[in-house]
Amino acid sequence: MNWTPLWVADFPIPPHALAAIACIILGAVQFTLPKGTPGHRALGWVWVILMASVGISGLFIWEIQMVGLFSPIHLLSLWLLYSLYGAVRDARKGNIKAHKRNMITTYALALCITGLFTFWPGRIMHQILFGS
Repeated sequence: MNWTPLWVADFPIPPHALAAIACIILGAVQFTLPKGTPGHRALGWVWVILMASVGISGLFIWEIQMVGLFSPIHLLSLWLLYSLYGAVRDARKGNIKAHKRNMITTYALALCITGLFTFWPGRIMHQILFGS
């Protein structure tokens, strides 16, 4: 595994990727911990802030351009930010069922499924794991 392609990538790709990797790990930990505790809330806020940084930085990555500078990935970034807002809103209102559904969906779609596409040949994460 060679991390050089990430370190030499254009900004904001390195912090975007590192925040996403941190979110995958923290999210997995969060799913295993007891819910509703102060630790769950604190780790949840860290995760939400990191995910928001993933969504915002994703808006400034233009490696794939389909309509001007934009691609469907940019719609995903907007959806992610809206989803985070909804999940926090649901938790604050006490609608834990909706909060849980929103967080699981966000983790699955924005990190796991989308993350798999980062391993497509020619992409940076593919280069990290498999070389050029």
